[in-house]
Amino acid sequence: MDIDMIRMVALRAAKEAGAILRQGLEQKPTIEFKGVKNLVTDIDRRSEEAIADLVRRKLPHHSVVCEEGTRLEGDSGYRWLVDPLDGTTNYAHGYPCFSVSIGVEKDGELIFGLVYDPNLEELFTAERGAGAFLNGKRLQVSAIGTMPDALLATGFPNDVAGATQNNLDYFVRFMKRAQGVRRPGSAALDLCYVAAGRFDGFWELKLYPWDMAAGSLMVTEAGGRVTDLRGGPHVLSNPQIVASNGLLHEEMLRVLAMES
Repeated sequence: MDIDMIRMVALRAAKEAGAILRQGLEQKPTIEFKGVKNLVTDIDRRSEEAIADLVRRKLPHHSVVCEEGTRLEGDSGYRWLVDPLDGTTNYAHGYPCFSVSIGVEKDGELIFGLVYDPNLEELFTAERGAGAFLNGKRLQVSAIGTMPDALLATGFPNDVAGATQNNLDYFVRFMKRAQGVRRPGSAALDLCYVAAGRFDGFWELKLYPWDMAAGSLMVTEAGGRVTDLRGGPHVLSNPQIVASNGLLHEEMLRVLAMES
């Protein structure tokens, strides 16, 4: 399969989905709850349908897994991991921090990633072995090497109020050590911002493959490092992730490993 075809379909899908998201902002989205704090809107579903339909028509032998439940089975070895609206809570409140995220695997290996921010018209793309880009300009992670100079990002699970593993302890540790910690609300964009050098590191505990697929490839292709919380290889089936510019990685792992 020519990567050019995958890139073309992903770009068109993201742009169509982005248009749906922008149009939906002008209306009041219909909100449902998958959990106490886990939202889904009618716009999530419309965006997902647009992406899945295009892949179905253009690449019918590709598998597709989407956040809101769309599943397409293919026999080509290619699998698309799609978050049609990453940052749904932000979106539902009209807060303009959300994205469309598309990752593509070949036989289990990530080969392509795309994250589109329709508000800023920022298109992040990455191809394995070919680098990461923002609107066609090559990305490079930051050169920040000490925690007091670092700006980090993280997120919290929907069950933060009742879960024992809720990231609050880690958040406090990093707040005391880093220059700052942000919680924007779109993990896909957070990872892209690490790749772009806007953030120096990112960690989170309870993500899904479609949250991380495109962004994790973005970080590694921009010269950064992605692992699990113990420094081992990160796989998409593991919901825990640490991403950094590489220079801060070992220090981030040490903070995460502290007993208190």
